[in-house]
Amino acid sequence: MGSQEVSTVDWQGKRVTVAGLGVSGIPAARALHERGALVTVVNDGDDARARTQAAELEALGITVRLGDGATLPPSTELVVTAPGWQPDKPLFLAAAEAGVPVWGDVELAWRLRGDNGRKAAPWLAVTGTNGKTTTVRMLASILEAAGLRTAAVGNIGVSLLDAVLGETEYDVLAVELSSYQLHWAPSLRAHSAAVLNLAPDHLDWHGSMEAYAADKGRVYEGNTVACVYNVSDPATEDLVREADVEEGCRAIGFTLGAPGPSQLGVVDGILVDRAFVANRQKQAQELAEVSDVNPPAPHNIANALAAAALARAFGVEPAAVRDGLRAFRPDAHRIEHVADIGEVAYVDDSKATNTHATEASLAAYDSIVWIAGGLAKGATFDELVTGAAKRLRGVVLIGADRALIHEALTRHAPEVPVVDLERTDTGAMSEAVARAAELARPGDTVLLAPACASMDMFTNYNKRGEAFADAVRARADESA
Repeated sequence: MGSQEVSTVDWQGKRVTVAGLGVSGIPAARALHERGALVTVVNDGDDARARTQAAELEALGITVRLGDGATLPPSTELVVTAPGWQPDKPLFLAAAEAGVPVWGDVELAWRLRGDNGRKAAPWLAVTGTNGKTTTVRMLASILEAAGLRTAAVGNIGVSLLDAVLGETEYDVLAVELSSYQLHWAPSLRAHSAAVLNLAPDHLDWHGSMEAYAADKGRVYEGNTVACVYNVSDPATEDLVREADVEEGCRAIGFTLGAPGPSQLGVVDGILVDRAFVANRQKQAQELAEVSDVNPPAPHNIANALAAAALARAFGVEPAAVRDGLRAFRPDAHRIEHVADIGEVAYVDDSKATNTHATEASLAAYDSIVWIAGGLAKGATFDELVTGAAKRLRGVVLIGADRALIHEALTRHAPEVPVVDLERTDTGAMSEAVARAAELARPGDTVLLAPACASMDMFTNYNKRGEAFADAVRARADESA
């Protein structure tokens, strides 16, 4: 199926099982029911919230089965699943045995786009282990600066179903896709797509690094204009080589160095394009200055280049790339500068929940007092510590698995002073900031980049970042 073709399905009387209530399951059930499908929703949980949601769907005539997400309802012709449900669940094994296809919410949105009679907007898709949300939001900002009707949707928290079936008629969509979503999206064909990077993540779900990479690589399948890859991460280029794309689709690299032909890169503080120019062997087009990227940390410049590549693939002019990057404001808790106190910068990167994200965060600063720790999710820290050792003024460790980071520091950075906070209540963050301030010297950066998940101490990484920011602002008020 070509990128611009719209798939039509006769839903009338089709027996569809929707797996999971929630942000994707409920809109899917409603959309399918409205189109005449006979919908049964199955859900593992049977709590008060699930019962309330079930009652709302049952009032529409949708069947809901709570507390049993394992059994395939009789005569099911299609399963539509929430992206987080693992592929080895009995429901999916039963579907495979019965020859019943399984779609995710992204696949359903792809199939239903244009269903409301309007033109189906092309998708510019972004995936990768880290940087997806920032890149998609940068891309949307650039597309808006070009005067295009667009939205940042998908794994970013805005339902793709709502985007493709809503009232707004978009010119193009900036789509963030997780590996979970791509696993269940067999017919997705983007206009252009980028894989930002690949590092081990969610391996418990995918089963292996090879399976995880293969699911990420699905984003390139059927691309019509550009497959954007990271020059410094050869695994992303390998995925481009393996992809079955439309004739004429190009491989476009992005690099923090000087770009070669068919690449975007950086020359003397300028973001330049040698891919979408008349003579890419001899010409380069200035797009923006590094200072236009907020913040101008190396990994964020890479995000900007990837966003620019996708926008340029869609025909956006250079001035819109510059204006869109200037207008972009990063989300909270992503290398967010909180305050300067006594010539020490305090930076919140609570979103750095794995070692790959934290490696990028640590690389952005020269002298760091690092606040780290939480739930390691099976991660190891030797490589991270080895790479960052020369930048570390000191380390403050918090959280349940802090000993794993401490052991790596002992092996690879024994001269770096370490404060190990045993307390794991939420108030520990105030003490962590205080101890970090004691270690810091003028010109240093106190950086919260935990390399771990937050749920041992906080509801989510947002709450962890807010606790850090509150503690820093309290110190700033005291020193004022």
